[in-house]
Amino acid sequence: MLAFFSIAPTGADDHLSEYVAQMLDLIDQSGLDYRFGSMGTTVEGDWDEVLALIGRCHKLMAEQAPRVSTSIKIDDQVGRSGRLAGKVEAVEKKLGRELRR
Repeated sequence: MLAFFSIAPTGADDHLSEYVAQMLDLIDQSGLDYRFGSMGTTVEGDWDEVLALIGRCHKLMAEQAPRVSTSIKIDDQVGRSGRLAGKVEAVEKKLGRELRR
């Protein structure tokens, strides 16, 4: 499954990069495949692993801010893996060129 998520602590600081860096450290250490983007992160793995990771990130932010907003979008296709790169590659193949990443 793929899960795109964004977590924003509020009431702590206007600059979120320090908080994002802490969450990305957790994500990177998880061993799951992921892509970090300017508006969120996409993680690939099985349901329990991915949701547990998102939960750990949310909890980490809740320990540091009085309010945390978490948004999650899930694409769960049974029996499929490697979709984090595969979905992008399929579009690039149709276009006949690589896109910016």
